[in-house]
Amino acid sequence: MRILFAPFRLVAWLLTGTVTFARTSPYKTAGAALGIIAALIVWGLASTLQTLPMASVQLGYRGTGMIEQYNLAASKVNLPLNAPTGEYPAVTPAGTSSASVYKNIQILKTVDSNDFLRVMAAMAQWVAPQVGCAYCHSVANMASDAVYTKNIARHMILMTQYINENWKSHVGAAGVTCGTCHRGQGAPQNTWTFQLPPGGLHGYAATATGMDLPAAAADNSSLPSDPFTPFLLNAAPINVQGNTALPNNNRTSIAQTEWTYSLMMHFSHSLGVGCNYCHNSRAFSMWDQGTPSRLTAWYGIEMVRDLNNNFMVPITNLFPAGRLGPMGDVAKINCATCHQGAYAPYYGAHVVALYPELTHATNGNATTAQAAPPPKSSLFQPGSDQKEASLSAPVSSGPLLSGPLLSATVVQSGGATP
Repeated sequence: MRILFAPFRLVAWLLTGTVTFARTSPYKTAGAALGIIAALIVWGLASTLQTLPMASVQLGYRGTGMIEQYNLAASKVNLPLNAPTGEYPAVTPAGTSSASVYKNIQILKTVDSNDFLRVMAAMAQWVAPQVGCAYCHSVANMASDAVYTKNIARHMILMTQYINENWKSHVGAAGVTCGTCHRGQGAPQNTWTFQLPPGGLHGYAATATGMDLPAAAADNSSLPSDPFTPFLLNAAPINVQGNTALPNNNRTSIAQTEWTYSLMMHFSHSLGVGCNYCHNSRAFSMWDQGTPSRLTAWYGIEMVRDLNNNFMVPITNLFPAGRLGPMGDVAKINCATCHQGAYAPYYGAHVVALYPELTHATNGNATTAQAAPPPKSSLFQPGSDQKEASLSAPVSSGPLLSGPLLSATVVQSGGATP
């Protein structure tokens, strides 16, 4: 029992000594207290500073304040982390298709058999450099589908081909490979799943939207902790300004603004940039005063939403329970999945140039998984009167718009959240 009460006795002894010293030497006590407070303030301010030198990149017209600041020390650390891997040189074609040489080829059927092996070697480096082929294959019988990751890999190859073929408006000529997301890990590090609802033991000050519950999704700010469900899975409008002065069918509100800002914090953290990378801060809503990166980002939002709904959610049942989130949903994509702290994945390296096999469909279809409707996150429940109105034709492919954003998808809902 004496051991249990020892900490309390120590605290009582320290408090007694402090009070006694304060009575006998009040000025020294006050000076010591002020010194401690001043040291804490200096330490707190110093912790917000960045290490010099800094580099400035002008993104807009002079005098508009559209300048992006980069910490050279942080960039030096981040550059090696964004170096492409699995860059195997071209090989002499065999003149035979992979499907005619190997068994149970379902996706890369028309690929030359020598190039097929090169792609497989690269995939091993992109996804599981330590385990190698055994991460997806039964080594005793490479044609077997006994390892569940093999069928998932087929779907991921299809998704990679789909991105490179249909979303050039976002990925451009650089393209993507399996390594863009995986970076040598079997499961990409930066994904998201539905989390347990806030409140109760999940956060004393948390609100129904997850505010005041710092989460990595919002860069550990007090903004809503789930900016992904409404915007990167569902198609809630991303805006903070209304078009009318009166609340006639105007859903914009402080709550909506906070949700939008939470998504913007995710963008900033994922790309390692500030608001000026896309926006002119004097007029955030004006497309013609922003940078071309804003349009690229808009296509990115549409792309991620497309991939989550048409590639990730439908294969939920292919994953074992241990690979799903706490609410039973599949890991989904956000901006950090590919960008990983860089304004462009791999800082714009044209990673797909060595792998034309990943730029288009190669005459095959993956085994169809049992499709399941996406579960609704507890943080986002759209209103019962939700209606979707498309203001233009889909823009998942085709040339970039030449001017301000001319099309969008708007979701009108009577709910209180985005």
